[in-house]
Amino acid sequence: MTTPARRLTRSRRSKVVAGVCGGLAERFGLSPNLVRLLFVLSCILPGPQFVVYLVLWIAIPKAAY
Repeated sequence: MTTPARRLTRSRRSKVVAGVCGGLAERFGLSPNLVRLLFVLSCILPGPQFVVYLVLWIAIPKAAY
């Protein structure tokens, strides 16, 4: 018996801005607040974190439920 594959979708339940962090947390079985905290902490470092968030916002579909 196989488990159904979980798709990466933006969360409607754990949504703060666009649901990207909530969707990533649901997909990988983490706390949405932990993923948000890691994203905010990563924004302190130099790099394209905010641009990656915007790209994920566009690329990841909304959840159907």
